[in-house]
Amino acid sequence: MCFMHALLNALDMDSKGMEAKIIIEGEAVKLVEEMETGGNSLYKKAKDKGIIDGICKACSAKMGVLEYNETVGLPIKDDMDGHPSMALYINQEYQLITL
Repeated sequence: MCFMHALLNALDMDSKGMEAKIIIEGEAVKLVEEMETGGNSLYKKAKDKGIIDGICKACSAKMGVLEYNETVGLPIKDDMDGHPSMALYINQEYQLITL
């Protein structure tokens, strides 16, 4: 449910002219296959708009979904010991919001 809120908020920000990026981490990495195969419209819209900036490699490996997640056309992020670096986004002046 929290991931749906992330999608809703990012799409809302985008519709209001704000730049938003989603990094899929933690247990949410297991949702990628479900959303890809289930045709989730919010996920598809965010993916098509380039709002989903990547999927955590370490979390995907730990949750047993790395092999699948590598096939969906989203970047696999691993620049901080296998995880996405939030410092990268802070240095680009993004405000971090976690859900």
